[in-house]
Amino acid sequence: MLAMIRSAALLGIDAYPVECEVDIAPGLPTFQTVGLPDASVKESKDRVKSAVSNSQFEFPIQRITVNLAPADTKKEGPSFDLPMALGILVASDVLNQEQVDGYWVVGELALDGKVRSVRGCLSIALAAREHGVKGLILPADNAREAAVVSGVPVLPVKNLREACELLMGRKKVIPVQVDLAGEFKQNSQYRLDFCDVKGQEHAKRALEIAAAGGHNILLVGPPGSGKTMLAKRLPTILPAMSFEEAIQSTRIHSIAGILGRRRALIATRPFRSPHHTISDAGLIGGGTVPKPGEVSLAHFGVLFLDELPEFNKNALEVLRQPLEDGLVTISRVQSSLTFPAQFMLAAAMNP
Repeated sequence: MLAMIRSAALLGIDAYPVECEVDIAPGLPTFQTVGLPDASVKESKDRVKSAVSNSQFEFPIQRITVNLAPADTKKEGPSFDLPMALGILVASDVLNQEQVDGYWVVGELALDGKVRSVRGCLSIALAAREHGVKGLILPADNAREAAVVSGVPVLPVKNLREACELLMGRKKVIPVQVDLAGEFKQNSQYRLDFCDVKGQEHAKRALEIAAAGGHNILLVGPPGSGKTMLAKRLPTILPAMSFEEAIQSTRIHSIAGILGRRRALIATRPFRSPHHTISDAGLIGGGTVPKPGEVSLAHFGVLFLDELPEFNKNALEVLRQPLEDGLVTISRVQSSLTFPAQFMLAAAMNP
């Protein structure tokens, strides 16, 4: 029997719909995944099999084929575990196809059936709103992040059985809602403050001028003179983030997997301070499937390069495009992705 579950995948900072098609046919027991899956997607078969069995469902001992469409785009990550498991249950007549139609499903499965958090749920929620889905079923740890997007019912689940009961109508799950004004106000507080600095009047004046005009700045002074201390407090005198800037900054951190559990929004100016041994790909982004680098994580914030002369020459050269254009374009054989990178560059060095 054939089943189809709608899900989503990430491409850059955006998400696009993915159809998870599951076919169960007579034959030797196999589990094959097609549609350009990477290693983590191929490993889903072992997690799905254990999760289905440990959730008190019968796993079919037949020939199972899973297709992730569109098949010409590489899929990565464990977010297709839950759609695959639900597709197998639909194809096994545990669920009806009508019960899952209209929903988007994402989530990683543990061996006991627990649903774990995944990356990029804010971007997935934005794409779900554009496509007018009935609801977005995702891990409970990602619910507040996705609920920032209004107009999409966000339905959190903790395990596979709870997701099945939700689709069967046996359990009512109230869509998560977030107080955006309260969340924005709560997350807009900085741990440090520029008013903590005593003295250093010339340096503070220079930082104030740089912050007012959005200029880059280089701090030169002997060790212990307060260069790093001043730079860390630079974001606190930048203009407050708008809601649109907070959304875009949160999307980048969510895709990079560093947003944090149950955190809904980043409302403070990012401050990134990479070590001088960082690689080119770590600074501007990259990888087999490109991910955002430090310049994108500092979007709408400050990128601080301490001990500037210690950085690799190539690493400094690749900063030219993001400083001039406010974005980074990473080209690969299969695709070319563009990440935003509008940041203020602050650097420090000894005389």
